Amino acid sequence: MVNFLDGEEMNEVEKGFKDANGDFKGFAKFYVNRLTTLLEGLNIDSLDRFCSDILEARENGKKIIFMGNGGSAATASHFANDIGIGTREYDKPFKALSVTDNNAVITAIANDGYENIFLYQLKLYLEPGDIVIPISASGNSKNLLLACEYAKKQGNKVFSLVGFDGGELLKMSDDSIHIDTTKGEYGPVEDLHMFCDHLVGNYLYQLMRMQK
Repeated sequence: MVNFLDGEEMNEVEKGFKDANGDFKGFAKFYVNRLTTLLEGLNIDSLDRFCSDILEARENGKKIIFMGNGGSAATASHFANDIGIGTREYDKPFKALSVTDNNAVITAIANDGYENIFLYQLKLYLEPGDIVIPISASGNSKNLLLACEYAKKQGNKVFSLVGFDGGELLKMSDDSIHIDTTKGEYGPVEDLHMFCDHLVGNYLYQLMRMQK
């Protein structure tokens, strides 16, 4: 936790904790209100385009490739599960995968440079028409930027999920879902990214059921 006396600018979560004076109930009320505000500010048009791109990839038999670091790595895995397996669509599947999941591959690549852990996997798996979906609160992770730079050079679409000010990833993406927050609000940003996962996953599941 940042020392509130050192003169550094606080983000909204830190301010909420300070205003609650260490009281859990007060902080919990703030956090719920903060998430409510961010949810109300979600760009539904961006989410609609996100769903359309995923459905187009399915229609064309293309892959949907998720990636992220830390908590966002877990979100990438969760997305791939919910869209690929959770839709229960096997006749014409959503070919969703997460390149965060193979520890042997990641550590082998990282042994020669952690910044390449996603780039080298894309060099193996990326095909024309595949969509690359990086997930990052800061939008500045070098390994994501290198991978997305490669994807764009190959002509693939990059649709990012970012937070804070979006970072460099927002600038280089073809499209994005941006949770606009003060820097350092990892919890709320990652909460909203997971909300997007469950919203999209549930929508696609229901859509597949309706089309049977």
